Amino acid sequence: MVTWQEVVAQKRADRAKLLEPYTLPESALPPTDELYVYDFFDKGGADGLLSAKDKEITAIDDIDTLAAKIREGTYSATEVVSAYIKRATVAHQLTNALSEVVFEQALARAKELDDYYAKEGKTVGKYHGVPLTLKDQFNVYGVDTTLGYVGRANNPVTDKSKEAVLVTIFEREGAVVIAKTNLPQSIMWCECENPLWGCTVNPRRRDFTSGGSTGGEGALLALKASIMGWGTDLGGSVRIPQVFNGGYGLRPSAWRIPYEGVPVTIDGQEHVPSVIGPMTRNLDSLISITKAVIENEPWTLDPKCIPIPWRQEIFDKYLSQKKLIIGVMKDDGVVRVHPPIERTLREAAEKLRAAGHEIVEWSAPDLHQELVPILNKFYIADGGEDVKSDVNKMGEPFMPYVEAMVNRGPPISIPEYWHNMVLKRELQKKYLDKWNASGELTSTGEPIDFILAPGCPHTAVPCRTTNWVGYTRVWNGLDYSAAVFPVSKVDKEIDSLNEEQKAYIPRNDWDRTNWPLYDPETMDGLPVNLQIIAGRLAEEKLLAVVKRVEEVLKA
Repeated sequence: MVTWQEVVAQKRADRAKLLEPYTLPESALPPTDELYVYDFFDKGGADGLLSAKDKEITAIDDIDTLAAKIREGTYSATEVVSAYIKRATVAHQLTNALSEVVFEQALARAKELDDYYAKEGKTVGKYHGVPLTLKDQFNVYGVDTTLGYVGRANNPVTDKSKEAVLVTIFEREGAVVIAKTNLPQSIMWCECENPLWGCTVNPRRRDFTSGGSTGGEGALLALKASIMGWGTDLGGSVRIPQVFNGGYGLRPSAWRIPYEGVPVTIDGQEHVPSVIGPMTRNLDSLISITKAVIENEPWTLDPKCIPIPWRQEIFDKYLSQKKLIIGVMKDDGVVRVHPPIERTLREAAEKLRAAGHEIVEWSAPDLHQELVPILNKFYIADGGEDVKSDVNKMGEPFMPYVEAMVNRGPPISIPEYWHNMVLKRELQKKYLDKWNASGELTSTGEPIDFILAPGCPHTAVPCRTTNWVGYTRVWNGLDYSAAVFPVSKVDKEIDSLNEEQKAYIPRNDWDRTNWPLYDPETMDGLPVNLQIIAGRLAEEKLLAVVKRVEEVLKA
């Protein structure tokens, strides 16, 4: 019998061999106790590997700009893919972000694209030669899909038709998959650690988490080692890594983006469905790739996808609407946010008001407190059996957070499951009614257009200390479209605790765990993101209002 430790050693050795041609020697890397490596590339740390052109290519944050450069012949697909392969390898050395590596396949595909361009004088699709990376949950031909389990290793996808529909769409558009990225064991956690690949850390402070569950993508994007990332979001797993790393992430409503070909823990549990979402380095890229997927009519490839085309008229309406009505949610009533988030939200509201938009206070603590525990029951409705079977397959150890989750209680009965569905639906209706009635708070009598809220109660925190994800998870339960975007940074000079904050008495166990995590010294300089929520199946509206808000805040 092969032991789980032998499988881990073999998988890591295989990965190291594939990375070897692009790996910096240990002597060229920062020492392991050097926590801040976010500026490693800017300081020339990889200059022996990256050419001037490589650095020029990877400095472009905008996907459409990069695609245009390839289309114009400024860069070849091979040059772009090669630049990102090199940078992703070094970023992995700094943060442990990669899982499955498909560099050889990517370079072969890039050559095919270059040959086509040379022969035909045109590109293949909208994203010809643009690299992308994927959470290790998407089926990619020729490699494993592990979900962070040792027991799922060495079982590669051998049927091209089983690839993720999303991969099929982007191959059609000329994009090139270069790697898959790390995630937590079972995917059911908001950090990024498993026995197979280890822990992915935050490049701004390597004793802090990169977030999860799509944490590998978050770290790569932060270091400009990917330009297009895709993850999944069951309770915040696209948004939390982007909050911790200062990037952009979208949680669309269920079945707007195709999930076919993406295995998931507790598969079949669709009452709080996991959804696929994009992760990028700027907002225009987030808009571009979301629109591209929908314009490819994914409902023709995924039977669960809702056949709603991209509604440009809705996007344009909210992009041009002179006055927006914004509900600002300062607190979810369960866990208080740390001072930098509180300050950032307050300053954002002030700037938006000064720009002519209407600001009203949004508060629904009772609904948030009731909904999150109900959602938790869906995640462990089977008593943790699905997760236990994967962990026990090879005898790998349970990660502490997974063990705690699967031991919360026995499986619930079918009648109890149905009852939870009724409770969830009732709370969804209450929330909808509250939103529709918000016109009572506004000057025009019209309800709010969207909610502006924290993305998390804190910025990035030390590994294994994240606990409350209610600021993201509640929107999964309501199935509302939500996006996170960077706004400011922690500043120890202005974000130190004031007298009221020093005297604050936490409300509950979650709050008691969260509040002491704040340390303005260790968190100084970390990004602070906010979140916008726009309602169900409101992706066009959401992306437009995020653009409007960002324009005001940047101005």
